[in-house]
Amino acid sequence: MTTLDPKTTDTADSAMSSRSTGTKATRAIGIAATFAMGWLVLFGLVLSPADVNQGESVRLLYIHVPTIWVAYLSFVVTAVASGMYLFTKKHSLGWDRLAGASAEIGVAFVGLTLLVGAMWGRLTWGVFWQWDARLTTTALLFVTYIGYLAVRRLGGSHEQRAKRSAVVGLLSVLLIPLVHWSVVIWRSLHQTASVLDTDGNIDMDGTMLFTLFIGVIAFSLLYLWLVMHRTRALAMEDMLEDRGLDIALAERRAEGGTR
Repeated sequence: MTTLDPKTTDTADSAMSSRSTGTKATRAIGIAATFAMGWLVLFGLVLSPADVNQGESVRLLYIHVPTIWVAYLSFVVTAVASGMYLFTKKHSLGWDRLAGASAEIGVAFVGLTLLVGAMWGRLTWGVFWQWDARLTTTALLFVTYIGYLAVRRLGGSHEQRAKRSAVVGLLSVLLIPLVHWSVVIWRSLHQTASVLDTDGNIDMDGTMLFTLFIGVIAFSLLYLWLVMHRTRALAMEDMLEDRGLDIALAERRAEGGTR
């Protein structure tokens, strides 16, 4: 029979009594992310020049590149956290929650990448979608991590969830190199690297490059803010689930005692 440790119950009560998952750290990061996003809007829409070939549509670059960067970062963090859960002695569920939170955010950002890419494709190619190597592999990445999130929702204990999710998380991250290098491996409509030319030299206007850099920083701060909140929320969900199980077992014991 499973019972909760009194300390765990106290922690759950404390977590449930809190009105938010915010801390001083998350508030500081949130302020920094907001400030960076403001700079991105200013440079992306006003100060950065139009592209010689793509015109004003190039401004989508400042969202498209940072969102896929955050997606890659999210899934790498998921893989690292999964490995830490599997290969460390303590098998801390904190690593599992970090993996799950990061994957959820990564899926959202891949979806945003595909949406912005479709808009850019419509302006550049005349269509929203092509079965291009980069687009197809990115869609595959999106579907794979939706599958990862589905695996996390299967029944079982927290430990069972963590083990099976960790294995899937470690395997799924292998898709990232395929997505990144797809424009090199196959013939692709999608442009190659936006910053570097084929000789490895920087091939971008200075203001455009600075704007792209701001975008990467802003979205990275947003990712950090989101993952901290979501990890704490997942911890609360686990504690609530454990407390619900403990209450159910206590009710069954009480029913047994009255018969």
